[in-house]
Amino acid sequence: MPLPSNPFRRTAVSAAAAGLLIALTGGCGAPDAAGPAAHRTAPGASRPADAPKAPAPARLTVPSLHIDSELLRLGLNEDGTVEVPPAEKGMTAGWYAGGAVPGEPGAAVLIGHNDTRFGKAVFHDLHAIAEGADIAVSDGGGKETHFTVTGTETVAKDAFPTDKVYGATGERVLRLITCDGDFDAAGHPVDNLIVYAALR
Repeated sequence: MPLPSNPFRRTAVSAAAAGLLIALTGGCGAPDAAGPAAHRTAPGASRPADAPKAPAPARLTVPSLHIDSELLRLGLNEDGTVEVPPAEKGMTAGWYAGGAVPGEPGAAVLIGHNDTRFGKAVFHDLHAIAEGADIAVSDGGGKETHFTVTGTETVAKDAFPTDKVYGATGERVLRLITCDGDFDAAGHPVDNLIVYAALR
């Protein structure tokens, strides 16, 4: 069955730290003209204000899933939603630069597509990741930071746990997000898959 060309839908979830709209769809295809699914949170809320700047992450590897991807820098779109990797770069994950740098205090968020209209994408097999699996993120200088998977969660897009994923924390944690679940009648994936990991 061919993949839908516009698998995002618009939703909104209010959070205590509500600020701008941020896309948390993770990825399953290119956003349609109306924009990607969105949830409310405050960009950068998970990063302590006094945290020193660290080199941006450049590469993600998940050995157990044979994932080895460069990382795009993701910011905000004009409508306040976070950018997702373009469909034509479906095999490349992205780092949301409004959150923490992986390995620094706070929640670092990496977003990747599951599938796009071009086919299988970087996080296609993310559902198979096991608790205890190693995730490595390296910066441009080659310094690697390792995380251990502590759990996974599949949630409906209209019930996305924004505070849990993006909320402020002094811990050094990582989240990977993609789409998951069945398609609705309009061809939109109904769920998000979230992988939680902690600094090793």
